[in-house]
Amino acid sequence: MATAPKIEVSFQPKPGRLFIDGRWVDAVSGKTFETLNPATGKPLTVVAEGDRADVDLAVRAARRALEQGPYTKMSASERGKLLWRIGESILKHGEELAWLETLDSGKPLSNSRAVDIPLSAEVFQYYAGWATKIHGETIPVAGNYFNYTLREPVGVVGQIIPWNFPLLMAAWKLAPAIACGNTCVLKPAEQTPLTALRLGEICQEADMPPGVVNVVPGFGETAGAALVAHPDVDKIAFTGEYITGQEIMRNAASTLKKLSLELGGKSPNIVFSDCDIEQAVMGAFFGIFFNQGEVCCAGSRLFLEDSLHDKFMEQLVNVTKTIKVGDPLQPETTMGPLVSAEQQEKALRYVEIGKAQGAKLLVGGERGAGNGFFVAPTIFDDATNQMRITREEIFGPVLAVIRFKDVEEVIAQGNDTFYGLAGAVWTKDVRKAHYLARKLKAGTIWVNCYNVFDAASPFGGYRMSGFGRELGKHALELYTQVKSVWINLS
Repeated sequence: MATAPKIEVSFQPKPGRLFIDGRWVDAVSGKTFETLNPATGKPLTVVAEGDRADVDLAVRAARRALEQGPYTKMSASERGKLLWRIGESILKHGEELAWLETLDSGKPLSNSRAVDIPLSAEVFQYYAGWATKIHGETIPVAGNYFNYTLREPVGVVGQIIPWNFPLLMAAWKLAPAIACGNTCVLKPAEQTPLTALRLGEICQEADMPPGVVNVVPGFGETAGAALVAHPDVDKIAFTGEYITGQEIMRNAASTLKKLSLELGGKSPNIVFSDCDIEQAVMGAFFGIFFNQGEVCCAGSRLFLEDSLHDKFMEQLVNVTKTIKVGDPLQPETTMGPLVSAEQQEKALRYVEIGKAQGAKLLVGGERGAGNGFFVAPTIFDDATNQMRITREEIFGPVLAVIRFKDVEEVIAQGNDTFYGLAGAVWTKDVRKAHYLARKLKAGTIWVNCYNVFDAASPFGGYRMSGFGRELGKHALELYTQVKSVWINLS
């Protein structure tokens, strides 16, 4: 990190427009904004800036598509085939999408290729299979009646996605919504709009009827707020920080929209002395430093049993020092920049807070060289569960290590947070593993692994980490509503 990273970009993103009703249009206001390359701090391209007027056009288009035109005549099987084609197209254009994702977000190109692109395609193809399996039931009610249920789409869905996994989060939301027969207005994060816009093109290429998917880049205060407040939007799906989730709930109250919120976390990663230490070290390493720590379920609180602490920390610090921070386009890079100057300053501010509150800085803690938004991988030891670095979500490569003595103590400390998104347990004792899996208050618990996902397995939080479950069959509940039908047989 002594010299500025050398960035050689051979792929140039084109200017972005709004995708509304199957057409590419400028913003009504004519406004645009720049999207930056986090590795250089320089503009990549300009994107049309949607606001209230554009959101209204997109919602109207989504409503028309829901109630008129070819989408209303598509069978469930046809919707499934459409989703499958989108998944195939994501794989076909995988290299282009990986470049866009890396240039826009800063994650290493190797990660975009190996994680973001294939998992995004997998989600679309997983929900392609569900499209024909969404159905009601018959109920043996009292009296001479025939009672059955219909599972129908919610309607027009507003979807607001974050900047840490832009394409993958779009897939998590669009795929189940379309499988269930909804229409969508997608608002990508202003920091990372490029893969969402390219996904709009892919939907066109897959013969998506106009208005089913609309992509409106813009800012949260304007485009996002307008989507939440729009009276003709039936549901909002949001992934982001809890403060924004609270604001969405307040603003959606007047129209009583259906909501699903996947918010932040401060996940406990608990390591017992009877673990496989090499496996647990790599799990702790991957749990906090994957994607520059910009992961909602990052294992940012590492709990180590006292007797294991010294040996574990020696190995963890050594492997952390092998991280190659730099140009995310280069194959040797294992950590890129944070997404923005704002995130860089936030992470560095928490480093100073950690030092001021008495945590011991073992490695990292400084900004990277050059004009990009780099932060060195950082580990604090001797933290307590009352420090701000252990209570507040940093969303960067900053780990806080806390010692513990026994099972009940670490359960209490692990649950001592207002979040509840994820957690992990490292032990060879199967009874202990199952006991903690039940006792920890979080939506996902990993045992002897971390950051494992599958399109078939639900993901979501407890408490201030939100509500609703994405992925798996549980996501179908977010995008359908149940109608009960009674037939008098007398």
